[in-house]
Amino acid sequence: SSPHLVQVRERIRINGQPISKDLFNKYFWLVYNRLEETKDPAHASMPAYFRFLTIMAFHVFLQEKVDLAVVEVGIGGTYDCTNIIRAPVVCGVSSLGIDHTSILGDTMEKIAWQKGGIFKPGVPAFTVAQPEQPLEVLRERAQERKVSCWWGCGLGGTPSHGGGLSLLSPQCPLYLCPELDDFEEGSRALELGLAGAHQRSNAALALQLARMWLQRRGCQGLGELKEMPPSTELLGGPVPLAPAFQLTDAMIQGLRDTEWLGRTQVLSHGAVTWYLDGAHTTSSIQACVRWFRQAALSQDKPHDGSEVRVLLFNATGDRDTAALLKLLVPCHFDYAVFCPNFTEVSVANNADQQNFNVTLENALTRCLENQRTWTRLLEEKAGQDPWLPSPLRLAAPTASGAHPHPAASSRAVLLREAAAVRVLVTGSLHLVGGALRLLEPALSQ
Repeated sequence: SSPHLVQVRERIRINGQPISKDLFNKYFWLVYNRLEETKDPAHASMPAYFRFLTIMAFHVFLQEKVDLAVVEVGIGGTYDCTNIIRAPVVCGVSSLGIDHTSILGDTMEKIAWQKGGIFKPGVPAFTVAQPEQPLEVLRERAQERKVSCWWGCGLGGTPSHGGGLSLLSPQCPLYLCPELDDFEEGSRALELGLAGAHQRSNAALALQLARMWLQRRGCQGLGELKEMPPSTELLGGPVPLAPAFQLTDAMIQGLRDTEWLGRTQVLSHGAVTWYLDGAHTTSSIQACVRWFRQAALSQDKPHDGSEVRVLLFNATGDRDTAALLKLLVPCHFDYAVFCPNFTEVSVANNADQQNFNVTLENALTRCLENQRTWTRLLEEKAGQDPWLPSPLRLAAPTASGAHPHPAASSRAVLLREAAAVRVLVTGSLHLVGGALRLLEPALSQ
């Protein structure tokens, strides 16, 4: 999975746990040296960061003899370096959103085309409820997944001397996941370890992917896929709905015990409660706001003093920061802080959180732009809602990075005197990682 939050080892896990430092060190240098020895002298560059870690992950999984590898694409799918897997057990596409537009395209249809690139001939694929047009693109991409094979092939897969008949194998069978409610029995609701209504969609997809693997292993009683008659195949028809099935006790426990750092995570430190969610698209920020309102804003205010709501925000890449911040305005934050993703200027002891693609000056400039955007959004809302906090209650570092914005220190009394402080950290998984590094030092061990 990617990106990592605190340590790069989070990207390569076995049985849910990041591989050890010793194991990471062993396989890093083994792969690095092998590539160094065999690279083409005419093109002497090594694989880029993500590609190298992908190669390393495959090598780790092969050497450690894992039974099942779950591989998340980096960006998109069609041209992602993880897409060299020729025959996976199953493929899944979760809820689509607008992100990485400079690479994937600026519409949901273009992004759906990229995501559908992971589909493989004859390999079942599942997706969740999508808008009509992007779902149609996924259906077309599944239909395209046909490969030629030869009747009467010789050894090694080459056509026999007598020639052969070229045949088309079935396209990728694509199915829609039923709602999670369809898996519940009677009045017993399924309990999820991850908060937020959007996680029910993810859970439904996870159940279908897990069932396909268990079915491949010969497990019984998991609900077989219904055979599709020709009239309901993907050609020109809607995407068929996969059947719900009887969940095992292990599946129910798995959904309940699932944890994922940086996603709808709550940490309490004295009077300060931190709400961490790495949302960074409009759809995920909307989900984050719904979760934050339920988890934090619905709580009773302390009787012995004030409650202060703080937004800690940053966004990276080509994302529309104004659109993301506009969605956060209704949370009525008393204080907004815009800072870079790294938590300290010196990264000598924090190598895993270095980003050589962004300079400190560029990062600080982005923070100041976010601050101006937030001020404008609050001013636009001020006439409509007299209860909105003053636009002055925000902070961003100066371009020099030496001193905080004057508004930060002048309003800090709000935080010092508050009986309860609720801080939402969002906009970037990297920012959440930087916060986690300070809040949970054990994660750096």
